[in-house]
Amino acid sequence: MSTGAVVAAAPFGILIGLALGALGGGGSILAVPALVYGVGETAHTATATSLVTVGATALVGMVGHLRTGSVRLFSGLTFGLAGLGGSLLGSLLSRAVPNDVLLLSFSALILVAAWRMHARQAETPCHTRQLATVAADGARDQSASVRDASPATKSAGNVSGHRRTVTATAWRVLIAGSVVGFLTGFFGVGGGFVIVPALVLALDYEMPVAVGTSLLVIAISSAEGVLFRLSSGGIEWGVAIPFTAGGIVGVLLGDMIASRVPAARLTRWFVWLLVAVACYTAAQSILSM
Repeated sequence: MSTGAVVAAAPFGILIGLALGALGGGGSILAVPALVYGVGETAHTATATSLVTVGATALVGMVGHLRTGSVRLFSGLTFGLAGLGGSLLGSLLSRAVPNDVLLLSFSALILVAAWRMHARQAETPCHTRQLATVAADGARDQSASVRDASPATKSAGNVSGHRRTVTATAWRVLIAGSVVGFLTGFFGVGGGFVIVPALVLALDYEMPVAVGTSLLVIAISSAEGVLFRLSSGGIEWGVAIPFTAGGIVGVLLGDMIASRVPAARLTRWFVWLLVAVACYTAAQSILSM
């Protein structure tokens, strides 16, 4: 580990933290490219270092959500522990994949994240109202059916429906948690663009609660990944500590930027930045093969 890498770690960490704090999520996906092309780490070491930063910044971000009561601790712990197997599998596979193939795969993940952010920005209030209307109509139809049923049918139907709902929710949490765990272990990312929709769909959470709880899930998944990487000595703490410290400072600065610049404009700029980084990473990986 060179002195230049240690010196460069903090400034690049601040840049990643700025993106994360200003956008409320998604910024951490640039941590691995920053560590590879800015600091000089290998892809495998960068994914391990990224886990430390992602987990620490998620914990810092979660503090504010805890104060507002928008973190569901039990659900977050359950979701995070469900990803234990996926995180182990992702960590093992990451070590077995060649450096260039890992970066090429990561560029594809960045494009997916860019598409998700663009799609989320493109959703209009009109579309949201249409979804709400459809859901309300469905709820009214279901209420009418229950109202017209006999008491015995209602009781049996309620028990059977509750069991089906609990089973379906448990499977959704298990599958989504495993996917997030794998992404965290393999790529060293938080997987927030997967966690938030999963919490909304599987547990019917409002967005503020889903975002707050997702930070707990990210912290748990990152901790699992770090523990797996420690067994192989894959973390350069001389880089990880200043990079993480810079990331935390950047998150705090990013929060101030977010209050002054429209969120839609920030997201649009960041989507284009993601596309550019993905193309650069893919090109470098292909040329190095």
